[in-house]
Amino acid sequence: MRRTGSAPAARRTGPAPAARRTGPVLAGALVLAAGCGLTSGSPMVDNVAPGSIGQGQPLKGAHLTVTSKEFTEQLILGAIMGIAFQAAGADVLDRTGIQGSIGAREAVKSGDADGMYEYTGTAWITYLGNSRPIPDPRQQWQAVHDADLKNGLTWLPPSALNNTYALAMNQANFKKYGTKTLSDVAALSKSNPGAVTLCVESEFANRADGLPGMEKAYGMSLPAKNITQMDTGIIYTQVAKGSCTYGEVFTTDGRIKSMNLAVMEDDKKFFPNYNAAPVINSKALKKYPAIAQVLDPITKKLDNDMAQTLNSKVDVDGQDPHQVALDWMKQEGFVKGG
Repeated sequence: MRRTGSAPAARRTGPAPAARRTGPVLAGALVLAAGCGLTSGSPMVDNVAPGSIGQGQPLKGAHLTVTSKEFTEQLILGAIMGIAFQAAGADVLDRTGIQGSIGAREAVKSGDADGMYEYTGTAWITYLGNSRPIPDPRQQWQAVHDADLKNGLTWLPPSALNNTYALAMNQANFKKYGTKTLSDVAALSKSNPGAVTLCVESEFANRADGLPGMEKAYGMSLPAKNITQMDTGIIYTQVAKGSCTYGEVFTTDGRIKSMNLAVMEDDKKFFPNYNAAPVINSKALKKYPAIAQVLDPITKKLDNDMAQTLNSKVDVDGQDPHQVALDWMKQEGFVKGG
């Protein structure tokens, strides 16, 4: 899937995910519109009880719909939100897996869905039309929060999970060259120009917030012969093999961990922040304010290491995204088996 707009998060984080769990009423409950994702949904029927969240079932009697985009990380985050709502007593309709970025957001705006996890950079750049990201992640979230209130959307506090661009290398090259930051990569490109070869997507190679901007920000000038353009999935395998010294990756991709890649720190904070945060339809939040307290402890646990681990279970091990989310929620003690 190609991302729509500026957010690396809106790209699938690996091979096609395992079949999405949507409950036992799959036949007849899901209606697929060609190219438009889900137009209906099915009930989430997880047998869960409150753990550290949902005590007293503050959402009992609520009928809530959760949504997400279609790539692995989003399917997991959508399931996490739905499972949390169930534990808090709500009946939950699953409309996760909508194709593209805009469809899921529009569902929450219109009230067809009540909430999703979205990325701050995606909203700021793609939806709200700003060309310059805000370097400080909290300030970026605050700007998005304030701007989206007029759209009937309320952004709850963000997570540390930041699905943005990065460069990564295999362990052999990491030991050979010792670069840890993009400034180190820039220095290496000057001292040993042939050492810095890149595998990147064509989009990254031409975007202002991709390779051209990165080169400018870090004072690099890489010759065209050192840059190879290819599809996302191939980049990871080529970098793991050492065919390229560095490859463009997404910081929460499960293959970073499974292939033991070393990620370069963006020490000048060039790449936009794409922190995941719950986005709730404002009317739904006003009706059910407990949504915020239910989700907040979970959001605080979301970070890149967690995302890499869970994404890898789906994209590398072939597990079901919903089951991965449920297992994590139980493991963390957020919910218990009913």
